[in-house]
Amino acid sequence: MIETDLLIIGAGPAGLSAAAQAADAGANVLLLERSHVPGGQLLKQTHMFFGSENQYASYRGFDISDILLDKLGPSVQLKLNSTVLAAYDDGIWTSEIDGKYAKIKPKAVIVATGAGEKSLPFPGNDLPGICGAGAIQTLMNQYGIKPAQRVVMLGAGNIGLIVSYQLLQAGVEVLAVAEGSPKIGGYLVHASKLARMGVPILTSHTVKRADGGNKLESVTLWEIDSKWQGVAGTEKVYPADTLCIAIGLSPLSELLWQAGCKMQFVPVLGGYVPFRDENMRTSIENIFIAGDVGGIEEASAAMVAGRLAGLCAAAQLGFDIQDLDAKKQECYTQLSALRRGQMGERIQAGVSQVIM
Repeated sequence: MIETDLLIIGAGPAGLSAAAQAADAGANVLLLERSHVPGGQLLKQTHMFFGSENQYASYRGFDISDILLDKLGPSVQLKLNSTVLAAYDDGIWTSEIDGKYAKIKPKAVIVATGAGEKSLPFPGNDLPGICGAGAIQTLMNQYGIKPAQRVVMLGAGNIGLIVSYQLLQAGVEVLAVAEGSPKIGGYLVHASKLARMGVPILTSHTVKRADGGNKLESVTLWEIDSKWQGVAGTEKVYPADTLCIAIGLSPLSELLWQAGCKMQFVPVLGGYVPFRDENMRTSIENIFIAGDVGGIEEASAAMVAGRLAGLCAAAQLGFDIQDLDAKKQECYTQLSALRRGQMGERIQAGVSQVIM
């Protein structure tokens, strides 16, 4: 049996930030990450961050990962290749750590498991060559592998636009970006880069079908009307070897369901998310959340939420934190600033639905 003050599940931007903050307050932290490397989504983000100095503006994601890792003190035990399997009513959590089964008895838990990519049903969607934007980024930005020759991108949110530009930088031809909504969902600065490179962004378009033998050979797009129904006669066929899907993320909340946390479906947050109080504590007293598992946002917001969760979990465990209220207020202020603008206000409205 492994005993620890705080178990943190996930070593992405939220989990790393939470671990550093809780350890700084004096807690012993066990940080588990299912991948062979820590950093989560930061490892594949080669663009410079927006925001303020507090969110490492002007740094690239993979550099921020190194910064956060350097902040982990000796009281943080980071275990890679470690998957948390289950949560039990008696407070025991089970896991597989380096291929060995282990039981963990923490005094508190922060779930920072992140999110998974959404997919889309259409004829031919199981052909090799159809994949998520995150997979493309991992191949390209993390491992230096050119992932395709000719790509159609589905989704003009920030992820779809950024990955499209990164594909161009890697020498991949981006044939088109399709977006189901009448307007793009990402920042204009990202869309403008693609426009200058001659990449068409087709709003009110989606995939009709994908065709090929043993792999993808062509993608057929078509227009959709206000009821999201395909318009016959508007088909456009692209000779692509890859269809990249970037239509959003869903919180990986399975462990929260299993632990018995109160949940609610909030579309703007990506799916089912847990109720939480202002301290990131769920409906179960010793379980906290941080990052995309509580609602899909940018990595900047995940880091701030991680710091807040780490502070509040350590405080609940009884550690004396100097200027606790001021530090919490600084996190609230930063989250509020990050949630400005049309999309940010929608996210804040979604979060308000699950505040206890």
